[in-house]
Amino acid sequence: MRNSPLLAALFLLSLAGQSGSAAAATPSAATIDAVVRKGMAENHLRAVIVQVRSNGKTVYSRAFGPSMTGVPATTEMHFRNGALAFTYMATLLLEFVDQKKVTLDTKLSTYFPDLPYANRVTLRNLAQMTSGYADYVYQPELTEALYRDPFRQWTPQELIEIGVSKPMQFAPGTNWGYSHTNYVILGLVLAKVAHMPLADALHRYVLAPMGLTQTSASTTPEIPQPVLHSFTSERREVLGIKPAVPFFEEGTYWNPSWTTVEGAVQTTDISDLNTSIEAVASGKLLSKTSSAAQIKPSLIGFGRTKKGCAACRPNSAAFNYGLGVIIAGRWITQTLGFAGASGAVGTLPTAKLTIAIEATNGPGAYDAQGNAGLGATAVFRSLANALAPGSLPPAPF
Repeated sequence: MRNSPLLAALFLLSLAGQSGSAAAATPSAATIDAVVRKGMAENHLRAVIVQVRSNGKTVYSRAFGPSMTGVPATTEMHFRNGALAFTYMATLLLEFVDQKKVTLDTKLSTYFPDLPYANRVTLRNLAQMTSGYADYVYQPELTEALYRDPFRQWTPQELIEIGVSKPMQFAPGTNWGYSHTNYVILGLVLAKVAHMPLADALHRYVLAPMGLTQTSASTTPEIPQPVLHSFTSERREVLGIKPAVPFFEEGTYWNPSWTTVEGAVQTTDISDLNTSIEAVASGKLLSKTSSAAQIKPSLIGFGRTKKGCAACRPNSAAFNYGLGVIIAGRWITQTLGFAGASGAVGTLPTAKLTIAIEATNGPGAYDAQGNAGLGATAVFRSLANALAPGSLPPAPF
């Protein structure tokens, strides 16, 4: 999908490479300020919110630029958390594994026997992106409808049907390919295991125990106040707006129901991003075995590129997928984004360093067709290299 914010997980490949062994530098406010301002200029960002934590304490928290004209961005503002919901769902799955309610090798057919290949796809396959189900995000049934009507309410059943109605990208368990379809299905499974709505299960077992106070789910496009507003040009080509014609519209309240399963469409703030990734990295909610399954590299050397599967790729020591997290060298990370906004959060346990970034695009971030990258990942990378030199190597492409 052109400029889809949920390409975030793949854009985080820019963090990959051979990790170094440097310890975190003492964060300097002046250094961070300079790195962020440079990143804003280079990536044409409108606003950026940054929080840096060292040894479990917040050592830097600042917002740059405007949320709206005349309204400065602040560190208290809320935004959508995108793929971090995958992290929470994978954590919930592993809690249920610890409670002996399921295993990672439980077959999908236990809960949804009518789905294609349900007798071969396991819960591990769903959480690890190895099921082979096509990603509904890149199918014309969604992409064309989404940009024609960004306020449409999508149901999980509609999203799953789009994904599973397409040919399998590969046989279950034989390759790796990022697919949102996996987590929509997994979310419905988790609700069945919990015997309660997914939003309630996530709050009871994950969000509250992690100590998150600003993260919540909603069935509407509402965002709690105060709100970080975002603006975008990504509908330019679909609407037939010529490159020479200025086009920059607000996307803050576009309907996010297409992004993942109902109950896991969430909003958050910058502090909860860091709290979340630190909780995951520490295994706070899980047994040692389940925590290792989530954050220890297990796919290195697994996966391959495949014709007709744009998401298929090999996992390496520099970039591999855990269960709901992306492991980039020694960093445990996740990305987020939606309609002109992007984010990146990561923790480096060996240096006790955690960085969270949320950014919104300015008009200059978009090309003539309305495409833009995810500026937050570039700022994240620059900060990581400034505060922990050598921990994030050069991007492979």
